[in-house]
Amino acid sequence: MKTRSIFSIIVILMMAISTKAQVNEPSPLDTLTAYTSKLSSTLDKFQKLKISGYIQAQYQKADTAGISSMAGGNFPTNSDNIFKVRRGRLKFQHTGDYSQFVVQFDITEKGMGIKDAYAKFTDPLINVFSITSGVFNRPFGYEIGYSSSKRESPERSRIIQTLFPGERDLGAMLTIQAPKASPWHFLKLDAGIFAGNGTQSEFDNGKDIIGRLGIERNTRNEKMKYGLGVSYYNGRVYQGTNNLFEMNNAGTSAAFSKIDADSIPGTLLKREYLGVDAQFNLESFLGITSVMAEYVSGTQPSALKSNASPSKSIPDYDTYLRNVSGAYVYFIHSIAGTRHSIIAKYDFFDPNTKVKGDEIGMKDSGQTATNSADLQYTTLGLGWICAINSNTRMTLYYDIVTNETSSNLSGYSKDLKDNVITLRLQYKF
Repeated sequence: MKTRSIFSIIVILMMAISTKAQVNEPSPLDTLTAYTSKLSSTLDKFQKLKISGYIQAQYQKADTAGISSMAGGNFPTNSDNIFKVRRGRLKFQHTGDYSQFVVQFDITEKGMGIKDAYAKFTDPLINVFSITSGVFNRPFGYEIGYSSSKRESPERSRIIQTLFPGERDLGAMLTIQAPKASPWHFLKLDAGIFAGNGTQSEFDNGKDIIGRLGIERNTRNEKMKYGLGVSYYNGRVYQGTNNLFEMNNAGTSAAFSKIDADSIPGTLLKREYLGVDAQFNLESFLGITSVMAEYVSGTQPSALKSNASPSKSIPDYDTYLRNVSGAYVYFIHSIAGTRHSIIAKYDFFDPNTKVKGDEIGMKDSGQTATNSADLQYTTLGLGWICAINSNTRMTLYYDIVTNETSSNLSGYSKDLKDNVITLRLQYKF
């Protein structure tokens, strides 16, 4: 009897403990609700992160082995045809309520590098002012910011590649643009202060001021769109020596003459450009027709045998002042009801507007002769694009390059054989 009582007490205690455990243990519904909430929070974070990219694999054939080319880089000394990965971009973009963070890498057979690394913040009160800081596109003209994944020609124009190598710079920029709901949204101002050395680390005290004021409008039925812009660049270039030269038209030839007063190494020389650009887009029963154009002129301090802007390290060469000008015009037509587009593009770049033709290479006593860096180039590009699907497109493009000639410049008495055919396959996601 005693044993039976003890056993009954043990059973009652176990039942009580079990009942208490069931009370404290969450129900399956509560567990599912908590898990769903956690999953929703995680998905919300991932929705703010966008991963995109594209790869451009291509084959190129040049007229001559080892040519210098603006169609994606110079050819190897012993080759007139090459395979390459022109661009391999991987972009990470996180967007918050009033902020954005972007990092973009470029991965090719040559290695890996950073193309973009910046943060953008927009004021939360009226959504008009934004600040961008880091490495990003210079706010000058139209073609610089026209993505290489969308651009119809394989490469940017010669003047853009020369004056703005790499397109990007290190700095900070203010953007003023009304929200999309505002009738003033069509007007946009970008203005920034930049290091002026491309994506390289700073090596001097100089800063470059760059800005663009643009408008973008469309008709009510959105069949026609147009845009206009004006850009200004006011920068500085480090002088590597005390020798500074400028063009001198005195005497029988136009050539470089040394400025009498010696300049101090480290002096910051003015680099100044002014640009205007326009875009027009019309949709009709024939398809979509687009025209884009841009003109740039200004003053360019550079080396004797190079007209390009500095982008790497402290210059250790004498400086030569040149007046430059250049332009491009695109004509693109996407054929209605097909996946095909045709392209025609013309561009020119004159790296020294004060000397022409046979004047190049001439000099008088006490002058320094101009050279191949002072020759004007024009390029006519003809192309075809096939949008294979939403991710893939194929481009066939032919660059017909013509250089200015001079009987006084060895190797340039006639046009060089440097035309290039590009066959490119792009995949974008």
